[in-house]
Amino acid sequence: MTRLFDLLEHQIKNHPLDKSVSYRDASGNWKSYSSQLVHEMAMQAASGLLQLGLKKGDKVAVVSYKNRPEWLIMDFAIQMAGLISIPLYPTISSKEYEYILNEAEVKVAFCGGGDLHDKLTVSQKNTETLDHIYTFDQEKGKPYWETIFDTANQNAVEEVKKTITADDLATIIYTSGTTGNPKGVMLKHSNIMHIVTKTSDLLEANAGEKVLSFLPLCHIYERTVSFAYYYKCVSVYFTGTDNLSGPEGDLALLKPVMFTTVPRLLEKVYEAIYNKGLALEGVKRKLFFWALALTDDFDIDRKLSFVQKLKWKVADKLIFSKWRAALGGNIRMIITGAAPCPVKILRVFCASGINVREAYGLTETSPTLTGNTMKPNGTLIGTVGYAIDGVELYIDGSDGDYNEGEGEILAHGPNVMLGYYKKPEVNAKVFKEVNGKTWFCTGDIGKLIKGPGNREFLKITDRKKELLKTSGGKYVAPAPIENRVKEDFLIEQMMVVGDKQKFVSALIVPAEEALKNWCLHKKMKWTTLPEMVKKKKVIAKYEKIVAIYNSEFGHIEQIKKIKLISTPWLPIHEDGSDAELTPTLKLKRRVIREKYKTEIAAIYAES
Repeated sequence: MTRLFDLLEHQIKNHPLDKSVSYRDASGNWKSYSSQLVHEMAMQAASGLLQLGLKKGDKVAVVSYKNRPEWLIMDFAIQMAGLISIPLYPTISSKEYEYILNEAEVKVAFCGGGDLHDKLTVSQKNTETLDHIYTFDQEKGKPYWETIFDTANQNAVEEVKKTITADDLATIIYTSGTTGNPKGVMLKHSNIMHIVTKTSDLLEANAGEKVLSFLPLCHIYERTVSFAYYYKCVSVYFTGTDNLSGPEGDLALLKPVMFTTVPRLLEKVYEAIYNKGLALEGVKRKLFFWALALTDDFDIDRKLSFVQKLKWKVADKLIFSKWRAALGGNIRMIITGAAPCPVKILRVFCASGINVREAYGLTETSPTLTGNTMKPNGTLIGTVGYAIDGVELYIDGSDGDYNEGEGEILAHGPNVMLGYYKKPEVNAKVFKEVNGKTWFCTGDIGKLIKGPGNREFLKITDRKKELLKTSGGKYVAPAPIENRVKEDFLIEQMMVVGDKQKFVSALIVPAEEALKNWCLHKKMKWTTLPEMVKKKKVIAKYEKIVAIYNSEFGHIEQIKKIKLISTPWLPIHEDGSDAELTPTLKLKRRVIREKYKTEIAAIYAES
């Protein structure tokens, strides 16, 4: 089994499922596809693609607002026809679609509902190669994807499959990027299959058990996980973040054993838990915050005294068990990635028996490089885990003014991309020869730390391109500061500024609901967030929060001034203006600096 589409027959042979993949239809009812049906539909779609006249190596785009079986089936079909898939983010603009479709020379596109067909149609006018657009939903006047299905010519698919090797290009994934046009990451079947086979044993799910999938399949993170789920023969339920929580939510109804997520969702869950605690009164409130305080010093490998064990037992029965029940009661593992997860969030969840494990990787590495695991000595909170099998890491401190032991993280392994599509000049910059090996330069800064079992755990300290330099010539890494201060429940978003300035400052977006509760507690009349961020008492509260965290940072890293921002930063704006976040919710620092240049200038004009 060396090619991604081999997973279809692997599941049928090893553990066929009646409910291999499921999703809610337009009526809200669950619809399931068996292992056999997924295989049959993928074969019919692959044959249909060949009937359209597509040849091996041609490009086919896929985009949908929500994860759905059609996306996965089409992905397998494209592979079996010897074609190259181009997954697209649903939230990017028609202009960005146009850029990707033209550079990749996409010939056919498949899309979900909403405005996606319209956006692609607009882009098609300026894309010479794009001949067909099909929809996954039956809509009047729009070609339906199943109309290409062909059952009579599947021998042609089998002949093409024989020519496909593990080293063939499987997909080109255009990274969202924080600056400039996206770059197409070229990944072979073997790149992704290495991650599938080497990480599947680390996933706490067994054949036939239920897992949830809601992170976008267009991102390599969830896409590779979906292949790993297929490899493990688990039953995947595609859902959305808007339908997860509550007594009628999918967590409570389906009771999954695991899912993957991003830190922001965990932060929102924690904020909801914290705000419920604030709403309690008397003994219940005291018990809640007593239990929460226990998590501050939590350690995975802790050894507890008799008294400590008794305290944890009481806290678990009265408080933590309710948190687990809210997640369905069966969760054995949650994997978080794509962005740094605050240590406080990790401690709170792990201490409560909700096993959150942080992993690290990039689109360019298919994606996993390291991960914390449920294995003995497999976790060190505050790190992104240890290198997976086959992956080598090298900390390169040769080209920067780094702290001792720190440097750019370089990666070597069978999961590293072929390169960026049509970008030879960029490829020359991101690959480096060291000690006789070719390494991929991640652009992340980190260090290796000896942890449990004498393993080397990786700690990410910043992004190389995000380092700012004060007017005094001192480098400051903004990400660790932001991640630490954002642990306060009153802070929704934050960006450190101060490049070429005398000191470091910060733009802060308050967490609106948490601030409302605080104002209520302080007997302050709430009006609107834009008005409240101007109140001296509110500003003073945030200055106090920052001052508390400042004590943990070096003098040059300490935040001297803040500016409260009342408009949340988003990955898309309906008016078409520049988004402040990438589709994976990373800060677009250049965009934010430009949007708030007046506010930033005012901070330093007052100094």
